Amino acid sequence: MPRIALATYDPEGAPNRDRDLPVLVDALRDAGADAQALPWDAPDVDWAAFDLVVMRSTWDYTWRTAEFLAWAERCGKLTRLANPVDVVRWNTDKRYLGDLAAAGVPVVPTRYLAPGDTPAADDLPAAGDFVVKPAYGAGARLAARYTPAERQTAVAQVARLHAEGLTAMVQPYLTRIDVSGERALQFYGGRLVHASRKRAVLSPGTPYDADKVAHPDLRPWTPSTAERAVAERALAAVPGGAGLLYARVDLVDGDDGDPRVMELELVEPNLFLWLHPQSVPAVAHAILTAAVAPAG
Repeated sequence: MPRIALATYDPEGAPNRDRDLPVLVDALRDAGADAQALPWDAPDVDWAAFDLVVMRSTWDYTWRTAEFLAWAERCGKLTRLANPVDVVRWNTDKRYLGDLAAAGVPVVPTRYLAPGDTPAADDLPAAGDFVVKPAYGAGARLAARYTPAERQTAVAQVARLHAEGLTAMVQPYLTRIDVSGERALQFYGGRLVHASRKRAVLSPGTPYDADKVAHPDLRPWTPSTAERAVAERALAAVPGGAGLLYARVDLVDGDDGDPRVMELELVEPNLFLWLHPQSVPAVAHAILTAAVAPAG
């Protein structure tokens, strides 16, 4: 009976927001595993007692990144961690988009402003809407959409991110997202299990520090051949990607209508199993297979 831990966050007495977590625990137990959902930062957990630790909904890591990476490093030395710690370390910093672009993967064009950098004239677009967000973040946290007339507000946001030690990302707002939305392709065990589409998250005039609905109007989606090809190119370009158990590739359309990678989620992607219940057996099987696979 393989022992499997699904790492989540501590809801501190409130209901856990991961709707997929109890479903996945039950599916793994029904398949013969000893499966438990545990907070990643619980002080008394013996992670070495598990055959596999799967990061599921460690959704508080973006404002505790150093602490989270230190835990992943320790856990990866004690047992098998999915995804591998080197992949996790690379993926927590959205400067990975530059690595994907250098590998020839079509991505949303991105400029990075590290703490200490002052935005130059060409760092914030003079025409067209644009987005400012932190290089460490999830769920549109501390992200906002601006018009050129709101440049000074955007500069103030960059300064706020820098004050918190965060690198700021500046991207053009790709307007086709307002029509075709954002598509999320989910891979588990090396194969596509399902895909979803949602409306644009960032609305004009919404402050960067406001709470946002991370997945508005989420619906099942059948990805096109072009979308699958871009997603697979992105996964092939991940350093150490041969050890991936799971991945979510978020795509939007560029001005030319072709899909581009907006984000590559390799740490704690929402699986949306509540929307795709038919994928539960495939996900559980992939986790079980990883738990009993020979080491190395």
